[in-house]
Amino acid sequence: MAQEGKIDSVIGKSTVIDGDIKVSGSTKIDGKIRGNVTIKDSLIVGHDAIIKGNISCKNAIVGGSIEGNITVQDLIEFQSGAKMYGDIVCKGIIIQQGVFFEGNCSMTHKEKEKDKEKAPVK
Repeated sequence: MAQEGKIDSVIGKSTVIDGDIKVSGSTKIDGKIRGNVTIKDSLIVGHDAIIKGNISCKNAIVGGSIEGNITVQDLIEFQSGAKMYGDIVCKGIIIQQGVFFEGNCSMTHKEKEKDKEKAPVK
């Protein structure tokens, strides 16, 4: 997911952030965040991480807890033990055994939506 395994930012296990964060690269979160998270590339949510807020990213691997909605441009993977309380919008999803998910999931293909916008109305 992350370009050649490159992670641009790491939020450590003992870190607590109250407020929104925006990162232009890939990020691994092991701490606690109360606020919205916008990541331009890939997001890794560690098993001990807790995020309370909405998330937007290109790809995601989730092992921790999310309370909020997540919009992923491509693929999201929930690892065993992950907890998701909120809605998911993505192109593809992988949910391993042992994941708790309470919410809705919408799978979209943005290319098709763009093609519909360009198509002439009859």
